[in-house]
Amino acid sequence: MPHQKLIARLRAVVGLSEQDQVRLRRMPYKVRSLGRGEYVVREGEKLSSCIVVMSGFLARQRVVNARNQISSFYLAGDMPDLPSLHLPVADCDLCSVGSSTIASVPHSSLREMMKESCGLTHAFWRETLIHAAIYREWVQNLGSRHALGRVAHLLCELATRMEFVGLVDNLSFRLPLTQQDVADACGLSIVHVNRTIQELRREGLIEWQNQNLTLLRPQELQDVAEFSPEYLHELNPCGGSKLGKAGLGFFGTSPPGLI
Repeated sequence: MPHQKLIARLRAVVGLSEQDQVRLRRMPYKVRSLGRGEYVVREGEKLSSCIVVMSGFLARQRVVNARNQISSFYLAGDMPDLPSLHLPVADCDLCSVGSSTIASVPHSSLREMMKESCGLTHAFWRETLIHAAIYREWVQNLGSRHALGRVAHLLCELATRMEFVGLVDNLSFRLPLTQQDVADACGLSIVHVNRTIQELRREGLIEWQNQNLTLLRPQELQDVAEFSPEYLHELNPCGGSKLGKAGLGFFGTSPPGLI
């Protein structure tokens, strides 16, 4: 059901009334499964529905001067094209990273829910603003950090966002990104990304095998990344078992014996 992760996501950043949760559970949708590299939206397409990511990852991307640039990743609970309610023509491609499942919700249904509920209008507006804040952070990451910091920052962000919707278990989570995906997101060559990931491994900060990533020394990884999660604007993370005070995510504590 697409509403499950969407409700978890919105509760993490704004809170929802029981009535609004019922509205989301009743919204109409069509489910679609995608394979790696399959497009959901193409640049220039006019949209009449919004997507809810149910599982997996999507990437917003565009080819610039023959190079692919990823400008955002979206995971379970995210609505990557929510702005299409007001800006219906897509300005980038939206593509599946690995296998994923999405649900399409008609614009008309979303508008009707928002007319009925100021709370949902506020929640969707806040979600749009948060993704704008994430985009600004990505611009700063690309423009201001060296390769090690860029990659570390990306991993810290994805870990924190996945924790919000309950997709992390004991500091481990599934991350189906290839080194090319990381290169396209961080503005680096695939050779540079390979060296950077190997350095993070040698320093004992991460373990990344078979699409499973484990944060071994999360506080030290945060330091390398100069990562502070305030721009994610989390209020009520799902579960909360590993989230420290003041919204510090994983990075308030470390696994026993690692530091």
